[in-house]
Amino acid sequence: MEDENVEGAPELDREPPEREAKATEISPLRIALYGREGERLARHFNAVRLSKSQRPDPALARGRPLIIYLNHSSWWDPLICLELARELFPDRRHYGPIDAGTAGQYRSFTRLGFFEVEPGSARGARRFLALAQELLGQPDAALWIPADGRYCDPRERPVRLRSGIGSLASRVRQAVLLPLALEMPFWEARFPEVLARFGEELPAGDADLRAGDWTEVLEDRLQSALDALAAESLARDAARFDVLHGAIAEAGGLANAWRRFLGSFSGGRPSS
Repeated sequence: MEDENVEGAPELDREPPEREAKATEISPLRIALYGREGERLARHFNAVRLSKSQRPDPALARGRPLIIYLNHSSWWDPLICLELARELFPDRRHYGPIDAGTAGQYRSFTRLGFFEVEPGSARGARRFLALAQELLGQPDAALWIPADGRYCDPRERPVRLRSGIGSLASRVRQAVLLPLALEMPFWEARFPEVLARFGEELPAGDADLRAGDWTEVLEDRLQSALDALAAESLARDAARFDVLHGAIAEAGGLANAWRRFLGSFSGGRPSS
Protein backbone atom coordinates (compact mmCIF):
# COMPACT_ATOMS: atom_id res chain seq x y z
CA MET A 1 0.00 0.00 0.00
CA GLU A 2 1.36 3.42 -0.93
CA ASP A 3 1.37 5.92 1.93
CA GLU A 4 1.15 9.64 1.57
CA ASN A 5 3.39 11.98 3.48
CA VAL A 6 2.39 13.22 6.88
CA GLU A 7 1.55 16.91 7.09
CA GLY A 8 4.64 18.87 8.02
CA ALA A 9 6.88 15.85 7.41
CA PRO A 10 7.61 15.41 3.69
CA GLU A 11 10.78 13.40 4.34
CA LEU A 12 9.58 10.46 6.43
CA ASP A 13 11.97 8.04 4.71
CA ARG A 14 15.07 9.74 6.07
CA GLU A 15 16.96 8.09 8.87
CA PRO A 16 15.60 9.01 12.32
CA PRO A 17 17.68 11.09 14.71
CA GLU A 18 20.30 9.29 16.77
CA ARG A 19 18.21 9.30 19.94
CA GLU A 20 14.50 8.76 19.58
CA ALA A 21 12.30 7.57 22.42
CA LYS A 22 11.10 4.00 22.08
CA ALA A 23 7.63 2.69 22.76
CA THR A 24 9.12 0.32 25.33
CA GLU A 25 10.06 3.42 27.35
CA ILE A 26 6.47 4.69 27.42
CA SER A 27 4.25 3.62 30.29
CA PRO A 28 0.47 3.35 29.98
CA LEU A 29 -1.54 6.23 31.37
CA ARG A 30 -1.63 6.07 35.14
CA ILE A 31 -5.37 5.69 35.60
CA ALA A 32 -4.86 4.95 39.30
CA LEU A 33 -3.42 8.45 39.82
CA TYR A 34 -6.32 10.08 38.00
CA GLY A 35 -8.45 10.42 41.14
CA ARG A 36 -6.61 13.47 42.43
CA GLU A 37 -6.50 15.11 39.02
CA GLY A 38 -10.15 14.20 38.46
CA GLU A 39 -11.07 16.47 41.34
CA ARG A 40 -10.34 19.34 38.97
CA LEU A 41 -13.27 18.26 36.82
CA ALA A 42 -15.54 18.28 39.86
CA ARG A 43 -14.39 21.80 40.74
CA HIS A 44 -14.78 23.25 37.25
CA PHE A 45 -17.65 21.30 35.65
CA ASN A 46 -21.15 20.38 36.73
CA ALA A 47 -20.94 16.84 35.31
CA VAL A 48 -19.29 14.64 32.71
CA ARG A 49 -22.07 13.21 30.55
CA LEU A 50 -21.91 10.47 27.92
CA SER A 51 -24.59 10.23 25.24
CA LYS A 52 -26.79 7.14 25.50
CA SER A 53 -27.46 7.19 21.76
CA GLN A 54 -24.13 5.83 20.59
CA ARG A 55 -21.94 3.70 22.82
CA PRO A 56 -18.78 1.77 21.90
CA ASP A 57 -19.32 -1.88 20.98
CA PRO A 58 -16.89 -3.85 23.17
CA ALA A 59 -17.23 -6.97 21.03
CA LEU A 60 -16.10 -5.25 17.84
CA ALA A 61 -12.71 -4.24 19.22
CA ARG A 62 -12.11 -7.24 21.50
CA GLY A 63 -8.56 -8.49 21.08
CA ARG A 64 -7.65 -5.58 18.81
CA PRO A 65 -5.92 -2.26 19.52
CA LEU A 66 -8.14 0.81 19.62
CA ILE A 67 -7.53 4.31 18.26
CA ILE A 68 -9.86 6.90 19.80
CA TYR A 69 -9.54 10.12 17.80
CA LEU A 70 -11.28 13.27 18.98
CA ASN A 71 -11.80 16.96 18.37
CA HIS A 72 -9.49 19.17 20.43
CA SER A 73 -11.99 21.39 22.18
CA SER A 74 -10.07 22.59 25.24
CA TRP A 75 -7.20 22.23 27.70
CA TRP A 76 -9.37 19.77 29.63
CA ASP A 77 -9.40 17.09 26.93
CA PRO A 78 -6.66 14.88 28.46
CA LEU A 79 -8.43 14.68 31.82
CA ILE A 80 -11.76 13.97 30.12
CA CYS A 81 -10.13 11.16 28.14
CA LEU A 82 -8.79 9.69 31.38
CA GLU A 83 -12.29 9.72 32.85
CA LEU A 84 -13.73 7.97 29.78
CA ALA A 85 -10.85 5.46 29.73
CA ARG A 86 -11.42 4.54 33.36
CA GLU A 87 -15.18 4.18 33.01
CA LEU A 88 -15.48 2.50 29.60
CA PHE A 89 -12.26 0.61 28.91
CA PRO A 90 -10.89 -0.48 32.30
CA ASP A 91 -9.12 -3.57 30.93
CA ARG A 92 -7.00 -1.74 28.34
CA ARG A 93 -3.60 -0.10 28.49
CA HIS A 94 -4.12 3.53 27.54
CA TYR A 95 -1.70 5.93 25.85
CA GLY A 96 -1.98 9.55 24.75
CA PRO A 97 0.31 12.04 23.02
CA ILE A 98 0.64 15.57 24.31
CA ASP A 99 2.30 18.66 22.83
CA ALA A 100 5.79 18.98 24.27
CA GLY A 101 5.15 22.66 25.02
CA THR A 102 2.02 21.87 27.01
CA ALA A 103 3.81 19.11 28.88
CA GLY A 104 6.53 21.58 29.82
CA GLN A 105 3.97 23.92 31.33
CA TYR A 106 1.83 21.30 33.05
CA ARG A 107 3.96 18.48 34.42
CA SER A 108 0.88 16.79 35.85
CA PHE A 109 0.10 15.46 32.38
CA THR A 110 3.42 13.65 32.05
CA ARG A 111 3.05 12.29 35.59
CA LEU A 112 -0.23 10.76 34.44
CA GLY A 113 1.63 9.04 31.60
CA PHE A 114 1.03 11.17 28.50
CA PHE A 115 4.02 11.01 26.16
CA GLU A 116 5.42 14.12 24.52
CA VAL A 117 5.37 14.78 20.77
CA GLU A 118 6.72 17.66 18.75
CA PRO A 119 3.96 18.92 16.42
CA GLY A 120 4.52 20.50 13.02
CA SER A 121 7.94 19.01 12.31
CA ALA A 122 9.34 16.06 10.36
CA ARG A 123 11.07 14.78 13.47
CA GLY A 124 7.85 14.92 15.48
CA ALA A 125 5.82 13.20 12.76
CA ARG A 126 8.36 10.39 12.42
CA ARG A 127 8.47 9.88 16.15
CA PHE A 128 4.71 9.86 16.55
CA LEU A 129 4.13 7.34 13.75
CA ALA A 130 6.89 5.03 14.95
CA LEU A 131 5.72 5.12 18.56
CA ALA A 132 2.03 4.77 17.68
CA GLN A 133 2.62 1.75 15.45
CA GLU A 134 4.68 0.01 18.12
CA LEU A 135 2.20 0.78 20.90
CA LEU A 136 -0.68 -0.46 18.76
CA GLY A 137 1.09 -3.77 18.35
CA GLN A 138 -0.41 -4.60 21.75
CA PRO A 139 -3.92 -6.03 21.30
CA ASP A 140 -5.14 -4.39 24.52
CA ALA A 141 -3.75 -0.92 23.73
CA ALA A 142 -5.90 2.19 23.35
CA LEU A 143 -4.37 5.33 21.84
CA TRP A 144 -6.22 8.63 22.40
CA ILE A 145 -5.43 11.24 19.71
CA PRO A 146 -6.67 14.88 19.43
CA ALA A 147 -6.63 14.50 15.68
CA ASP A 148 -7.27 18.08 14.56
CA GLY A 149 -4.04 19.10 16.26
CA ARG A 150 -5.27 22.48 17.48
CA TYR A 151 -7.87 24.02 19.72
CA CYS A 152 -11.04 24.65 17.73
CA ASP A 153 -14.72 25.17 18.37
CA PRO A 154 -16.71 21.90 18.18
CA ARG A 155 -19.21 23.56 15.81
CA GLU A 156 -16.52 24.56 13.28
CA ARG A 157 -17.26 23.04 9.87
CA PRO A 158 -16.00 21.31 7.90
CA VAL A 159 -13.98 19.19 10.30
CA ARG A 160 -10.34 19.09 9.25
CA LEU A 161 -7.87 16.60 10.73
CA ARG A 162 -4.11 16.52 10.46
CA SER A 163 -2.95 14.03 7.87
CA GLY A 164 -1.03 12.05 10.47
CA ILE A 165 -4.19 10.25 11.56
CA GLY A 166 -4.75 9.03 8.00
CA SER A 167 -1.14 7.89 7.71
CA LEU A 168 -1.48 5.97 10.96
CA ALA A 169 -4.77 4.35 9.89
CA SER A 170 -3.18 3.16 6.64
CA ARG A 171 -0.38 1.46 8.58
CA VAL A 172 -2.21 -0.31 11.45
CA ARG A 173 -4.67 -2.61 9.75
CA GLN A 174 -5.26 -4.59 12.93
CA ALA A 175 -6.66 -1.57 14.80
CA VAL A 176 -10.21 -0.29 15.27
CA LEU A 177 -10.81 3.45 14.89
CA LEU A 178 -13.39 5.16 17.09
CA PRO A 179 -14.39 8.85 16.77
CA LEU A 180 -15.14 10.84 19.92
CA ALA A 181 -16.98 14.18 19.96
CA LEU A 182 -16.61 16.57 22.92
CA GLU A 183 -18.47 19.75 23.88
CA MET A 184 -18.49 21.88 27.03
CA PRO A 185 -21.66 24.00 27.02
CA PHE A 186 -23.38 25.86 29.82
CA TRP A 187 -26.83 24.50 30.66
CA GLU A 188 -28.76 25.21 33.85
CA ALA A 189 -26.00 24.95 36.45
CA ARG A 190 -23.39 27.44 37.54
CA PHE A 191 -20.62 25.41 35.88
CA PRO A 192 -20.48 24.06 32.32
CA GLU A 193 -21.20 20.47 31.34
CA VAL A 194 -18.80 18.05 29.66
CA LEU A 195 -20.70 16.27 26.89
CA ALA A 196 -19.22 13.28 25.07
CA ARG A 197 -20.53 11.12 22.27
CA PHE A 198 -18.81 8.32 20.37
CA GLY A 199 -19.29 7.68 16.69
CA GLU A 200 -19.30 4.38 14.83
CA GLU A 201 -16.28 2.09 15.03
CA LEU A 202 -14.34 1.41 11.86
CA PRO A 203 -11.94 -1.56 11.69
CA ALA A 204 -8.87 -0.40 9.76
CA GLY A 205 -8.65 -3.71 7.90
CA ASP A 206 -12.10 -3.18 6.37
CA ALA A 207 -10.86 -0.46 4.01
CA ASP A 208 -7.84 -0.58 1.68
CA LEU A 209 -7.25 3.17 1.44
CA ARG A 210 -4.37 5.55 0.92
CA ALA A 211 -3.48 7.86 3.80
CA GLY A 212 -5.25 10.89 2.29
CA ASP A 213 -8.43 8.90 1.67
CA TRP A 214 -8.33 7.63 5.24
CA THR A 215 -8.13 11.19 6.52
CA GLU A 216 -11.29 12.14 4.62
CA VAL A 217 -13.18 9.10 5.91
CA LEU A 218 -12.17 9.83 9.49
CA GLU A 219 -13.12 13.50 9.12
CA ASP A 220 -16.60 12.49 7.95
CA ARG A 221 -17.02 10.06 10.85
CA LEU A 222 -15.96 12.60 13.44
CA GLN A 223 -18.11 15.34 11.90
CA SER A 224 -21.16 13.06 12.06
CA ALA A 225 -20.51 12.43 15.76
CA LEU A 226 -20.05 16.17 16.39
CA ASP A 227 -23.26 17.03 14.54
CA ALA A 228 -25.21 14.48 16.59
CA LEU A 229 -23.71 15.78 19.83
CA ALA A 230 -24.49 19.38 18.86
CA ALA A 231 -28.15 18.45 18.42
CA GLU A 232 -28.22 16.81 21.85
CA SER A 233 -26.44 19.78 23.39
CA LEU A 234 -28.96 22.22 21.93
CA ALA A 235 -31.84 20.11 23.25
CA ARG A 236 -30.49 20.50 26.81
CA ASP A 237 -32.07 17.19 27.78
CA ALA A 238 -30.01 15.55 30.51
CA ALA A 239 -32.04 12.35 30.13
CA ARG A 240 -30.20 11.68 26.87
CA PHE A 241 -26.93 11.24 28.78
CA ASP A 242 -25.44 9.01 31.42
CA VAL A 243 -23.58 10.84 34.19
CA LEU A 244 -20.02 9.53 34.55
CA HIS A 245 -18.73 12.10 37.00
CA GLY A 246 -20.22 14.94 39.00
CA ALA A 247 -23.78 15.98 39.73
CA ILE A 248 -26.30 13.15 39.67
CA ALA A 249 -29.20 15.43 40.55
CA GLU A 250 -30.02 18.15 38.09
CA ALA A 251 -29.55 21.79 38.93
CA GLY A 252 -32.05 23.17 41.39
CA GLY A 253 -32.22 26.02 43.87
CA LEU A 254 -30.82 29.12 42.20
CA ALA A 255 -31.39 27.78 38.69
CA ASN A 256 -35.06 27.04 39.39
CA ALA A 257 -35.49 30.45 41.00
CA TRP A 258 -34.01 32.09 37.90
CA ARG A 259 -36.44 30.21 35.63
CA ARG A 260 -39.36 31.35 37.78
CA PHE A 261 -38.09 34.92 37.56
CA LEU A 262 -37.94 34.75 33.76
CA GLY A 263 -41.38 33.18 33.65
CA SER A 264 -42.85 36.09 35.56
CA PHE A 265 -41.87 38.40 32.68
CA SER A 266 -43.12 36.12 29.90
CA GLY A 267 -46.50 35.57 31.51
CA GLY A 268 -46.17 31.84 30.96
CA ARG A 269 -45.46 29.00 33.29
CA PRO A 270 -41.72 28.47 33.69
CA SER A 271 -40.38 25.06 32.80
CA SER A 272 -39.62 22.73 35.69
